[in-house]
Amino acid sequence: MATGTACPLCAEDGGALVWRGANLRVIRADEAGFPAFYRVVWNAHVAEFSDLSAAERSHCMEAVTRVEQALRQHLAPTKVNIAALGNMVPHLHWHVIARFDWDSHFPSPVWAAAQRPSPAEREDAVRQRLPQLEASLLPVLESLQLP
Repeated sequence: MATGTACPLCAEDGGALVWRGANLRVIRADEAGFPAFYRVVWNAHVAEFSDLSAAERSHCMEAVTRVEQALRQHLAPTKVNIAALGNMVPHLHWHVIARFDWDSHFPSPVWAAAQRPSPAEREDAVRQRLPQLEASLLPVLESLQLP
């Protein structure tokens, strides 16, 4: 298994850093067509969720939940997708993605083929709301405590 600089999530944040705690971080990924695509990344190199202790799993999922809640509160998406794949990067991270019925892939997964052109003006409108969303996330993530 890749560790250290061989692992992209060990070598760098993996996107625009929103918040970093002692155990995990939240980043905004640069995924074309999906302006509200976030990842909750475990800081230490582990491949699977079951590699964490029960307390660490609870801590991690609370962070995922708080990101989802912020997306729902600030963007009112049609759906929020949550996934932990790790097939390409075997470093524990959760995708938390605001989905809209107008996005280019909806209702298919973001990794499927596009079903329609990407509506740039709607994506831009979402992007304009991200600074406020991220500012609201800081105190709720900062209050996270490992049980």
